[in-house]
Amino acid sequence: MALKLYGAPMSTCTSRVLTCLHEKDLDFELVIVDLFAGEHKQPPFLAKNPFGQIPALEDDDLTLFESRAITSYVAERFKETGYDLIRHQNIKEAALVKVWTEVESQQFHPAIAPIIFQFLVAPLQGNLPDQTIIDTNLEKLGKVLDIYEAKLTSTKYLAGDFYSLADLHHLPYAYYLMKTPAASVVNERPHVKAWWEDISSRPAFKKVAEGMNFGEK
Repeated sequence: MALKLYGAPMSTCTSRVLTCLHEKDLDFELVIVDLFAGEHKQPPFLAKNPFGQIPALEDDDLTLFESRAITSYVAERFKETGYDLIRHQNIKEAALVKVWTEVESQQFHPAIAPIIFQFLVAPLQGNLPDQTIIDTNLEKLGKVLDIYEAKLTSTKYLAGDFYSLADLHHLPYAYYLMKTPAASVVNERPHVKAWWEDISSRPAFKKVAEGMNFGEK
């Protein structure tokens, strides 16, 4: 049975998993979940994720949800296939990958998510972006990226001189950020900017980015 991913290409969480699947060069089926029709809140999808959030992944009789859990599973399950995203042959490098994936989820994501919501989601709901929320979280994000800037002076990627899940997990939100006026928070930090240009130019992500049209008319 082939891997089956339920989600929407424009979704940050779905695109995170899609990028991982492409990096691993895996065959899979993408089943589109229509968010605007509310399909993620209907019983068929809730049976896969009771929290009603995309994506969900089926691998034979196993069903997973939460994008970072899915990417970790895929990277480990298919560690001998495609690109090694977890440095499975080096325990110290693997540990550093885990550290920086935690940094993404605990430091980067809480700061960037409200910014993307205000710029892209609020207008779809008929609201103007709240500049106070944007400014508050840009300050938080700037402090996180200051640490990234310092780290990236000594290594090419966050966990070391190798691309990994730690970098991949940043791609979806950073991609949307770079389409907003807030892109300056990346562009004004030369090492962060170079890192972003590097990781976003990988073929796996470029393929996924073609479907990331959230907020476009």
